[in-house]
Amino acid sequence: MKSILVSAVAALALSTVAVSAKDYPSKEIQGVIQWGAGGSTDTVMRSVTPHAEKTLGGTVVMQNMTGGVGAIALNFVTGKPADGYTLLMGAENPLLYKVMGLGRKDYSDFTPIDILARGTAILVARPGLPFDDYKGMIAYIKAHPGELRIGATGPGGLPSVVTAMMNNVEGKLNVISVPYDGDGPALTALQGGAIDVMPAVLGAAIESIKAGKMKPLAIFEKQPNHLLPKVPTITSFNEAYAKYLPWGPFFGVFVKKGTPSDVVAKLSAAYKAGAETADFNKLMDGRGYTVMNISGKAAQDFLTKWQSNTTWLLQDAGLTKTSPAKFGIAKPGK
Repeated sequence: MKSILVSAVAALALSTVAVSAKDYPSKEIQGVIQWGAGGSTDTVMRSVTPHAEKTLGGTVVMQNMTGGVGAIALNFVTGKPADGYTLLMGAENPLLYKVMGLGRKDYSDFTPIDILARGTAILVARPGLPFDDYKGMIAYIKAHPGELRIGATGPGGLPSVVTAMMNNVEGKLNVISVPYDGDGPALTALQGGAIDVMPAVLGAAIESIKAGKMKPLAIFEKQPNHLLPKVPTITSFNEAYAKYLPWGPFFGVFVKKGTPSDVVAKLSAAYKAGAETADFNKLMDGRGYTVMNISGKAAQDFLTKWQSNTTWLLQDAGLTKTSPAKFGIAKPGK
């Protein structure tokens, strides 16, 4: 009798999940954005989600939840049921939490719904410096050790990763690292002459480049960017960078692992449709982002490669608190 009762309860539970997946969504969905209002992640999510809602046939109520370099939002979503009614709308930072000592969870605890887009890293310099491209900068550093001032935004930020990449490819560069609270203040400092060079997101620097307030040295891509087609790629100077590319900050929608596959499929189809709209693509194009719009295995492979490349770059640069090897993160090329 007891075994019959257990079987009945189990069958009822499975039936409930099946019905839930079939009727999804039957109530409002909460979208938790890792960063504050007006930021890049916020802008991307609020642009694509209204289009996704039309395909999904439901409402996604978005909420900004900041703090802990995005960890507060991630932990909030992991504390909710795996039913598809709480989405994490985030960027790349969780993939660095473990090695940077910021938390025990990352995107391995989630299923990617859609990796929507990624940003492009660019190296810019203040006008007046005696070089105009990446090759000239490297030559200047070697001829003037300890003089070039490069902006930074702290461990794990884009500038630290790009600088680590340069150190890995070129050998340890003898430069002065100058910290700032974000790429906005750093780019302002660059224009004022407080620093000489800054690794930045293309979208944050492009208007100043076009205005002649800073000069681009190289784009960290394998192919030229259509917004700045005359700016050389980093691989045109040194092919050794190719193994790290494509690389850049990215934006994606995630659900807690264990969410029913039918629900994941519905969400993925909805956000895929949203990322295909003209409005979304126009926004991404204008900000220098590359639309990816990938899910399933393609998204997981991208996350795995991004985490491997980035964490080991930071490890080699001495910026991690714990080796990626401890968490089973394979070294690039292994």
